[in-house]
Amino acid sequence: MAEKPKWVIEKEQAKRAAAAETVWLFGLHAVRDALMNPKRVKLRLVLTRNAAAKLEDAIAASGMEPEIHDPRKFKVPIDPQSVHQGAALEVKPLDWGRLEDVAIAAEGHLRLVLLDRVTDPHNVGAILRSAEVFGAQAVIGTRHNSAPETGALAKTASGALERQPYLREKNLADTIISLQKLGYLVLGLDGEAEQTIDEALDGKRDRPIALVLGAEGPGLRQKTKETVDQLVKIPFAGEFGSLNVSNAAAVALYAARG
Repeated sequence: MAEKPKWVIEKEQAKRAAAAETVWLFGLHAVRDALMNPKRVKLRLVLTRNAAAKLEDAIAASGMEPEIHDPRKFKVPIDPQSVHQGAALEVKPLDWGRLEDVAIAAEGHLRLVLLDRVTDPHNVGAILRSAEVFGAQAVIGTRHNSAPETGALAKTASGALERQPYLREKNLADTIISLQKLGYLVLGLDGEAEQTIDEALDGKRDRPIALVLGAEGPGLRQKTKETVDQLVKIPFAGEFGSLNVSNAAAVALYAARG
């Protein structure tokens, strides 16, 4: 039998690794929301007695049998500095489906947020909260060089991770092109752009709109700048770099509202 090509072996290994991947969520709020989410595959629930009492309704809804640990011996594989509040839940990452389906899975004004090398889970968590508030269809990062689904991200998202689609695509430029083919107007946020986001959207707010934000400091990659339909800046914000990326996402989503 001929040996499998290297790319086939690597693809199979990646698939097995993804199937085995789990995430530990922590904190009362994040754990409660995950327990109440029927789409979330839940594996192991570790609680102190105090936390179990506070989460009694969510535990009952989930059908899980918690492991009760002493607060001084709360042994789960999370950062010792994490504020877990006596609650930790091992889960599978959420599967939100195909980009093409998520991008058109709503009526009315379609909005997406794309992230170019935004790796800080606290920033991504805050962006998920803003995306949920402003009714965006999804937040989209990349498989590499973007924040994965983690307990820290979930805690910052304050429940939004369970409700707000967060996709991680292989290539950002290809993702932008796919969205353009679906009719999206793709705008890249850049402090040196000539037009403001309001000016660029004048008369176009009925169109599906995707907003692309880069990491603080480096901003958007050159390839991203070349692929978007237009570069825009946030009005009267001074230098774009002075705005935290999660704050910039909230302002841009507000500016792009229908």
